[in-house]
Amino acid sequence: MRIAQHISELIGGTPLVRLNSVVPQGAGTVAAKVEYLNPGGSSKDRIAVRMIDAAEASGLLKPGGTIVEPTSGNTGVGLALVAQQRGYKCVFVCPDKVGEDKRNVLLAYGAEVVVCPTAVPPEHPDSYYSVSDRLTREIDGAWKPDQYANPEGPASHYASTGPEIWADTDGKVTHFVAGIGTGGTITGAGRYLKEVSGGAVRIIGADPEGSVYSGGTGRPYLVEGVGEDFWPAAYDPTVPDQIIAVSDSDSFDMTRRLAREEAMLVGGSCGMAVVAALKVAEEAGPDALVVVLLPDGGRGYMAKIFNDAWMSSYGFLRSRLDGSTEESTVGDVLRGKSGALPDLVHTHP
Repeated sequence: MRIAQHISELIGGTPLVRLNSVVPQGAGTVAAKVEYLNPGGSSKDRIAVRMIDAAEASGLLKPGGTIVEPTSGNTGVGLALVAQQRGYKCVFVCPDKVGEDKRNVLLAYGAEVVVCPTAVPPEHPDSYYSVSDRLTREIDGAWKPDQYANPEGPASHYASTGPEIWADTDGKVTHFVAGIGTGGTITGAGRYLKEVSGGAVRIIGADPEGSVYSGGTGRPYLVEGVGEDFWPAAYDPTVPDQIIAVSDSDSFDMTRRLAREEAMLVGGSCGMAVVAALKVAEEAGPDALVVVLLPDGGRGYMAKIFNDAWMSSYGFLRSRLDGSTEESTVGDVLRGKSGALPDLVHTHP
């Protein structure tokens, strides 16, 4: 009988699916690695189980302990999923502008959520970075995974994501494209693919315009879970061969196209990665096999990316969900220019 003992046993082994409608004629084959089919809904399930395994083995996380992490996104869900099975408590610290729906997902998995002010610098005692550090010190038996510096993040993708891509393409993958957040995915999977191919596979990072990875200053952007305003220790800058910056507007438009044309309801960072992958596939030509990683699903973005009014308020709306076109006003155009935008949230993975 094929009966898993717990939902966490289903982490990994996600399929590759060919993209069709969104790929320009004459471009190479583009295959999406559908990470939102992991049980927690994202690629972060992989690093969660690996980080917890390592912490248990080293004695940093003891039976009945508490996992404390500053996250409001997919990493928290992955950690909560594994923690629930193994009897750990979870305390996740997030900024106050993170949507209630996302906080409720963490609560649904049994985690405690601590909300902190957004409008303070990282070093401020009330920032969600600082509060997570304080809680780790104060809670007996607490352990902080620290996904931005934890080597088990890249190691998880080196051990699973990279080998899966190589096996499922029969070693014919020519390019690998992934968004960069903590840097773990592109560092781990990219390093494996380079090594196993003798350097033949090219590794391309997709990054929001404004992020430091693509030469920006860390200025605000709306794509969640990718980009940074600092350099995480989990990221190895020698692995990517190229970084492609993608605008919020292009990212969100492609995200909506993937739902409408490819039946893939995904998050904004997925649209960003696909924009970069299509550019690579066009430049590489019809013989290329480009694998692009889609880290999460789109159900957590219904009030934003899949909301016509929200898209229009930022000047991003090119066509409505019903397929009709939207003419931009002067105000819409100005909103799309560089500089501060209203109501921005930089949400970490």
